[in-house]
Amino acid sequence: MNGVRTIDPPASLQASGAVDREALVEIEKRVLWLSTAMVHHANRVRPNPTGLKVGGHQASCASMVSIMTSLWFEQLRPGDRVSVKPHASPVLHGINYLLGELAEKYLTTLREFGGLQSYPSRAKDPDPVDYSTGSVGIGATAPIWGAIARRYVDTVFGDAGTGRQYSLVGDAELDEGAVWEAILDTSVAELGEIVWIVDLNRQSLDRVVPNIAAGRLEAMFSAAGWQVITVMFGRLLEDLFTRAGGQALRSRILTMPNPEYQRLLRCDAAALRVRLPGNGSDAAEIASLLDDLDDDTLLRAIRNLGGHDLDTLRGAYEQIDDTRPTVIIAYTIKGHRLPTQGHPQNHSSLLTIEQYEQLAAELGMDPAHPWVRFDPDSIPGRVCAAAAQRLRRESVELVTAPVIPADIGRTPSGVSTTQAALGRALLDLSRLAPEAAKRVVTVSPDVSSTTNLAGWLNKVGVWSPNERRNWFDDDAETIMHWREKPTGQHMELGIAETNLVGLMGELGATWSRWGQPLFPIGVMYDPFVERALEPWSYGIYAGGQSILVGTPSGVTLAAEGGAHQSIKTPSIGIEQPGCVSYEPAFAVDVEWTLLDSISRLGRPDGSSSYLRLSTRPVDQTLAGVPTDPAARERRRRQVVAGAYPLRRAERPAVMLVGVGAVITETLTAADRLAELGLDADVVCVTSAGLLFEAVQARRGLGDGPSWILDQVFPADRAAPMVTVLDGHPHTLAFLAGINRVPAAALGVTRFGQVGSLDDVYRYHGIDTDSIVRAALDLVD
Repeated sequence: MNGVRTIDPPASLQASGAVDREALVEIEKRVLWLSTAMVHHANRVRPNPTGLKVGGHQASCASMVSIMTSLWFEQLRPGDRVSVKPHASPVLHGINYLLGELAEKYLTTLREFGGLQSYPSRAKDPDPVDYSTGSVGIGATAPIWGAIARRYVDTVFGDAGTGRQYSLVGDAELDEGAVWEAILDTSVAELGEIVWIVDLNRQSLDRVVPNIAAGRLEAMFSAAGWQVITVMFGRLLEDLFTRAGGQALRSRILTMPNPEYQRLLRCDAAALRVRLPGNGSDAAEIASLLDDLDDDTLLRAIRNLGGHDLDTLRGAYEQIDDTRPTVIIAYTIKGHRLPTQGHPQNHSSLLTIEQYEQLAAELGMDPAHPWVRFDPDSIPGRVCAAAAQRLRRESVELVTAPVIPADIGRTPSGVSTTQAALGRALLDLSRLAPEAAKRVVTVSPDVSSTTNLAGWLNKVGVWSPNERRNWFDDDAETIMHWREKPTGQHMELGIAETNLVGLMGELGATWSRWGQPLFPIGVMYDPFVERALEPWSYGIYAGGQSILVGTPSGVTLAAEGGAHQSIKTPSIGIEQPGCVSYEPAFAVDVEWTLLDSISRLGRPDGSSSYLRLSTRPVDQTLAGVPTDPAARERRRRQVVAGAYPLRRAERPAVMLVGVGAVITETLTAADRLAELGLDADVVCVTSAGLLFEAVQARRGLGDGPSWILDQVFPADRAAPMVTVLDGHPHTLAFLAGINRVPAAALGVTRFGQVGSLDDVYRYHGIDTDSIVRAALDLVD
């Protein structure tokens, strides 16, 4: 258009230490190309004989390219860590490739077996990944718990360094409630190293989000004590807003619905000149401003949001004050610079071959040779080399964890519960092995006293970013002393189980991050374990080793009613990878299994554990712990291997197998059967999961040990079997297959009822009478 003035892109701010702007723009374009090409190759080039969808998220990557380019090539330091939103994993791999941290051969392996993972994975990707992400909300909050873990390690052991903890979060991810549980936790407001960058592209998987949510998000973060920085427009638009009609244009863009704005992104220049002014009183003024712009500038202007403007992003980073958590809300366009940009269904859409070639032409790339790094002697090449040098981390040497004693040596007597045994075992460990106990960190969601951790808490103190006075330290009637300090070994996060297991995962990963192993033990009511299972499982997947204690558990918690009675949790240990589960029946079993579980933590070949405990008082003499040292050690080995014989009959007519709280009924049933002339073997199972692994190994389907089966379920003692537990009966149903005997599996298959223990057990058929009847039916 003759006589129309072109507005060029803004010049660099030339901030101190800033990277050459034109070089950064070239790197930005190359990162966009690499991320797009990886997904394209996986779907359009790589052979796919099964025809199964491979997938990928080119549009979700494109909205993050500017943010991540700016971060990695200009802002990050070696001590910083970044959690990348799941669907932007190709962007991370593209950046690592340009930094020399990823070999070219991997760029063709996205979502291929043994190749680049669908979402960033610390354990499985070949290039550096700070946080495993994938499940919505988990990766977003992980850096919060990582910040606490780093602070704790640095305070207690030193050498954990400093650094910001970044979360790159999609705006739709903020719909996950667990995100806000973390943001609102009172201790988080004191973590100044936390920086979240929200990719506000206003789209979810299926649609354009109809409402403008930025103001609400700003208010919510601000109310939680966070610094809020909004990056709304780029410098080109900001310049237009200063001209005649500029404020009207700004108001028009700010007030239009999200879907209308998205539709404008799909328009050519002619359509924009018609649609953008709108029908308001300022339409003519806006139209006049647009008339002064050539088509190219107009098209660039409508797409010039802050999340894609490198100068604007740099200015936002410069505002971070590091005294409180910061959130940068960056307006972006999903699919920015791609032919699919702004399309309401572009979340999983793939560029066609024609569109891919069109993008290559626009970016100056060759589709036939997509994996090109910059010439090392070029300015972008030198910027990449400088960034790689700046971000290089020193190798971490793993400190050898102190030896964990296998047996404290107690032989409990009297009546006690397995829940009470947990707190006692931790206190005993602190006396017998103080160096090992120093690495124990307990975590609970406001149930420290009710899960018998009060004694431990009084001894080790409560963690807090800063020391706080205990105003009840001189109150003689206060039994639990809440002494808060940065070295406290107990952490409490309020009633938010997902926060608890997220923190456990990061505490359990310190061995791999800073070489200092910790022994995190999280305690929560067992009915809520399933609520926390997904983030805990994800923490295990990411290399976080921890012990989860569910207590109290089962319908044994009779007076609490059905809502607080866990049914399915016994099978978790069978099904959860990277985890050993235990349900001890006696206090000494708790001690042995807990110590063994701690010994598995904080090492490359380590694993997590799950302990299911009870508040049911049990006569501890029923355990029949051998007094001979060798026999005691044999019993201990059997306990940690999954089961032990509690009673042996001369000629068993039936075998009764009990777990945890119902061992009392199992033994009483054996006595009743003996009175009827039927002798019974009684086996106490401590780990259904380990027994299942032993069975699989015996059948050649696993590589674990199977000796425990020979000791506890020898073929020459095979007899009809009754299994009973305070949980779903399928957990133990496989045991009958060891010797192929008739069996009855007793357990809980219905929602619980409130009542006395006898009434509730009778209702579910796990009382003594039910065990006796089942045994008689099998024998008869």
